[in-house]
Amino acid sequence: MSNQSTIEALAVRLRESEHSRQTVAPLRDDPGFAAVSNPADAEQLAYAIQQANVAARVAAGERIVGRKIGLTSPAVQRQLGVAQPDFGALFASMAYGDSQPIALGELIQPKVEAEIALVLEHDLIHERHTYADLLRATAYAVAAIEVVDSRIEGWNIRFVDTVADNASSARFVLGSRPVLLRDLDLTACTMTLSQETEVLSRGNGAACLGNPLNAAAWLADRMVRLGTPLRAGDVLMTGALGPMVAVKQPGTFSAQIDGLGSVRATFSA
Repeated sequence: MSNQSTIEALAVRLRESEHSRQTVAPLRDDPGFAAVSNPADAEQLAYAIQQANVAARVAAGERIVGRKIGLTSPAVQRQLGVAQPDFGALFASMAYGDSQPIALGELIQPKVEAEIALVLEHDLIHERHTYADLLRATAYAVAAIEVVDSRIEGWNIRFVDTVADNASSARFVLGSRPVLLRDLDLTACTMTLSQETEVLSRGNGAACLGNPLNAAAWLADRMVRLGTPLRAGDVLMTGALGPMVAVKQPGTFSAQIDGLGSVRATFSA
């Protein structure tokens, strides 16, 4: 099977999985990936599968509103045998407001993680971006919750599985309190993720590649190299500040981040 045939076949497999809410076997076990021995070629193949499904969604009328950065935890990178993050596309259809109900039945095996989201005021078009570029380009930050979901059975993923699967993205919830970056300590800010009175996850800004701006700079540089630079108005989900938590039944998860306030992801039956 040619690379193009593999791309098309596995992209369709993932689309059908999302539509039917039935998981599929890990993509890395497919003969198309087995035929690729070079890790760089496997990564390129995985991103080509992701891009095929991004293009399919755009062709169907969906709107890209930003990007998510994944694998920002060094521990998770070690677990998956990689030394860099990954990224996926965010669509308007994935965006939810604070406490806006998210239909649990539309998801497969969802998990939630608290993050800092950046919203851009200016394009990021340089080959290599500095902190000064990012600070100038960012309009504000908000507290956010990402709802990740995997079309891969039992979350049995490696790097190429999650990359092909749009970085295991599903939904994202933005808070409604925009804060200027000059008013935040992006490294020291603490995070708690709770359900009712039980704290389920703790972390801080340093858990995201040492500082969420490191993740944002990595993504900005990568998107320029790909010819699709980040633009004004884009939302950047910069990566988890602490361990993700499985969503097993309807209910509300609340994330509290120092300096940014709180945001809630509410799952309905």
